[in-house]
Parts: sequence; C-alpha cells; structure tokens
Amino acid sequence: MKYKYVIILAIGAFAGFQAQAKAATVSLGTASDFAVLGGSTVTNTGFSMITGNLGVSPGSAVTGFPPGIVNPPGTINAGDAIAFQAQADNQSAYNNLAGLAFTQDLTGQDLGGLTLTPGVYFFSSSAQLTGDLTLDNLGDPNAHFVFQIGSTLTTASNSSVLVSNGADSQNVFFQVGSSATLGTGTQFKGNILANTSITLNTGANIQCGRALAQNGAVTLDTNNVSIACVPPETVPEPFSIIGTLVGGTAVLLTRKKLKVSSC
Repeated sequence: MKYKYVIILAIGAFAGFQAQAKAATVSLGTASDFAVLGGSTVTNTGFSMITGNLGVSPGSAVTGFPPGIVNPPGTINAGDAIAFQAQADNQSAYNNLAGLAFTQDLTGQDLGGLTLTPGVYFFSSSAQLTGDLTLDNLGDPNAHFVFQIGSTLTTASNSSVLVSNGADSQNVFFQVGSSATLGTGTQFKGNILANTSITLNTGANIQCGRALAQNGAVTLDTNNVSIACVPPETVPEPFSIIGTLVGGTAVLLTRKKLKVSSC
C-alpha cells in the first residue's frame, strides 16, 4: 500500500507541473501591439524592419527611422498616451512573470543544445544561449515557456530559438532582470521583457515576438522584429510585359514581393 501512495504522489506532482505550465498565462495587454518598446529611447542603424508598433515611454526619442521602417498598419508612438499605457502593461506583465513559481532551476547552464518542454525556468543571475534552443510544447498549443533571468540574457552569434510540435512563440517569455543582448545573426522567437535595455546586434531578428524594455533603450542595427507568427511568403505581382518579341511572342517576367501575415 505504501508504494501505491508513492505512485499516486508522483502522478500528482507531474500533473501539477503540467498545470503550472498551462497556468503561466500572462497577458501583455496593449503592449502586445508593440514589436519594439523602449523606456528612454529607441535607436536604429541601417535598414531595420518593424512589423507591429514601435514606441517609447516615458522617454520620447526615436532615431534612425528612416532608414528603418515600421510596416503599416504599425505606428510610431513616442512619449504619447498609447506608449504610456503599453509601458504600464509591459511592467505588469514583467512583474507577473517574475512572480511565477519556477519548475526547474537552470542556473549556470547554457541554453544552447537544450530541448525544453513547457514550464517556468529559473536563472539566479545571467543566462547564455550558444547554438540552438528547442522548445517542444508536446502538442499543446496553449502551453507556455517562461524564462526568469536574474540579470542578463546574452546570445552568441548565429544562435537560434526554435519551436516544435506546433509551439506558439507568442507563449514564450524571457523576463530579464537587467539587459538583453542578441548576438550578430541570432534568429530569436518569443517575447523579451527586460527591466533595463535590449540590444540587437547586426542581423539579429525576432519573429513572432517582441523587444520590450522598461527603463532603458532598445538599440537596433539592421534587424527584423515582427509580431507576425507566419514567415513572410512570396506572392506574384501582375505580369510585366517586356517590349521585346522573341519569335513573335511577348516575353513575360514575373516579379515577386513580400507579403507579411500577422498572427
């Protein structure tokens, strides 16, 4: 009989883990409309493309747009009431994430090379990603991944966050106690909520996610940051007729353009 109780307790613990992973639902409120949100300023170098709103509050400085662009219907909100409310919602979400009970302590481990299932993962200080991190939601599209990071989040060049089994990157959250830095060429999925600042080095991209900094700057350099969850796809434009005949037949060329699908 004693062993039967042990088995029941083990099953109960597993069920509790699964319930916690699902219960880790955190609303971003109006901040969900923002691909980039800074506290003091947002600066950009090069041709960055933002899909979603770009904002700053309580600061009001936005530089580097152009050459950076915010895809319509996204807007730039600098120090206005919309950005103020988004920042308030961002801070609420950050506090909610920080208050969750963690399911696993990963302090001291590199995220690179790991395959993780839904849960709340804790780092007492810094977190590093070198290589690929795979997030497997075990077939549950409502499952959440939360990373509680005490100080900094840093990715090495060309690192990636990958999702599998239908995982929704909108349900991936990195709560960062100070600042986050994405290395050159990093391909990132999920939402970064940093207490201070976020820096994206050259060619680092965030798809189906956000860069939300509470108090400091968001610094961009030729990046693509998109709240869209479906990768851009090419669709044909109408044919362009070239005014040259080959064997009596007009030569037709098809041009392609990008079509961005949102979540």
